[in-house]
Order: sequence, then structure tokens, then C-alpha cells
Amino acid sequence: MSLKLRNSLIIIGIIAVLAFSCYSCVTGSYNSIVQMDEQVTAQWAQVENQYQRRYDLIPNLVSTVKGYAAHESEVFSQIAEARSKAGGIVNIDSSITDDPEKMAQFQKVQDTLGGALQRLLSISENYPDLKANQNFLALQDQLEGTENRIAVERKRYNDAARAFNTKIRSFPTVMFASNFGFKAKAYFTASEQAQTAPKVEF
Repeated sequence: MSLKLRNSLIIIGIIAVLAFSCYSCVTGSYNSIVQMDEQVTAQWAQVENQYQRRYDLIPNLVSTVKGYAAHESEVFSQIAEARSKAGGIVNIDSSITDDPEKMAQFQKVQDTLGGALQRLLSISENYPDLKANQNFLALQDQLEGTENRIAVERKRYNDAARAFNTKIRSFPTVMFASNFGFKAKAYFTASEQAQTAPKVEF
């Protein structure tokens, strides 16, 4: 075998090894991004499930409260309006996670509904019979449990989104992630009420 031919074969071998290494790196990174993207989507579905659960509890809760506090029409109107707005966007596809503005809109609507529900529950303080009603107490427990699950699922979603965002911004993935259409995921943020210190009066 001539020296020239041997050198050519060595060069071809090196090129083939480099090409295979690049291909393996891109393929491995792409596949891991896809898996993380699916985890974000799955976690988003869990967030939606809990919001839907809350949404479905509202009619029974309102009906029970109305039986004892029928003249609290302003609160009932706020609940109806907030639920109506939330109903239009509770079940939306996971593409919302790619759009921070849509995510912020979704969160604002859900936070408004949550605030209206808190006002509804606070009514019970004025109605001892309502506070003692077993149906109301059971619904209140379910709602509190659902609110806790919402908080947990939102945190899990944020964790999955953070892992995904870190991955697509890390080297070498950052070099091709956007070319494959992967975008950073939007996060849930603390609500405005959570950022305002409560006023305490003595």
C-alpha cells in the first residue's frame, strides 16, 4: 500500500470518526431535549387537571353558600365572572408554555378566580350555620386540598421548565436547539397578592 493511499485512508477515517461523533452528540442532545420537552408537557397537563378540579368544585360550593347567604350577590357575581373567564382557557394546549405573555394571561385569570374563591370562603365567618354545614365543610376541605395540589403541580412544572431551559442554553445544545424549534418555557410566578405584605391591624 502506497504512502499516499495510506494517508488518504487515515484522513477519511478521521473524518468518519469526527462525523460520527458529531452525529452522536447532536442525536443524543436532541433526544434528551425531546424527553425534557415531553416532561414539561406532561407536567403542564397535571397543572391543568388541578385547575379543572377547582373549576368543577365551584358550582357546588356557590350553591351551598347561597343557601345561607343569598344576599351576598356581589361576591357571587365576582365568582361567576371569574369562573366564566377561566372557563374559556382552563384546558388549553401546552403551546402556552412557549409564550410568556399567554402564560401570564392564564395565570392572571386563575389568580383572579382564586381570589374570588377566597372572598366566598370568608363569607362563612358571618354565618355560623354555614360554617357548621357538613356539605360546606366537605367542599371547603376539597377546595383547600385542590389549592395545595395546584401549588405543588405548579412548582413541579416550574422545575421541569427550568431543567429544560437550562438544557437548551447549555453547550453544545445551545448551538442547535433553536434550529430545531425548541424555545424556552415560561414559568409560573408568584401572584401579585403574594408579593404584597398583608396589612395587620390590632
